[in-house]
Amino acid sequence: MDTYHVVLYVHLLSLFVGVGAGAVLVACLFRLKAATTLEEAVPFGMLAGSTERAFPVAILGLFGTGAYMTSDVWTWSTGWIVVSICGLALVSLQGPLVGGRTGKMLERALHANGPGPLGDEARRMTRHPGLWVTEFTNLCVVFAIVWNMTQKPGTAGAIAAIVVGYAVGAAAAMLVTRGTTSVEEAPAAQTAG
Repeated sequence: MDTYHVVLYVHLLSLFVGVGAGAVLVACLFRLKAATTLEEAVPFGMLAGSTERAFPVAILGLFGTGAYMTSDVWTWSTGWIVVSICGLALVSLQGPLVGGRTGKMLERALHANGPGPLGDEARRMTRHPGLWVTEFTNLCVVFAIVWNMTQKPGTAGAIAAIVVGYAVGAAAAMLVTRGTTSVEEAPAAQTAG
């Protein structure tokens, strides 16, 4: 056993922590979107808030171990490494600056809603693109980085992987949240016309 392989193991563990936390957040988003009352929404909002604490650990683990492996085996000018670092920086910034802030807005909307059925603002916030696009694109960018790590493409190929990953994540998020209405809204809209 050598140091490189131990660091690679920690690198993969960091990846698993991040992807696992991302999967929990996706499950929370779907449950929040399906919630019709505050009582249904709150547990998943709380779980999402707790889960976000795993991301700094995962990102620091990935950066730290990746830096060691780059210095030990690769070079800092290797195209796929530079692009992957930029992708991880995007994930690191987009998560707290967009997803985290939107999550706080959702929390405020749920508090303002009070007990009982979710009002329009709270329901709108459970479908906010700041939550969905951020989570889906972050996961897809991470998968693109894993692609770059395993395939080691040239710089253009590595950029294409990140761009395609981001586009797939954004499209999936918009597809999932598009045209969503609550059960209560559908009959009201039919009777109004």
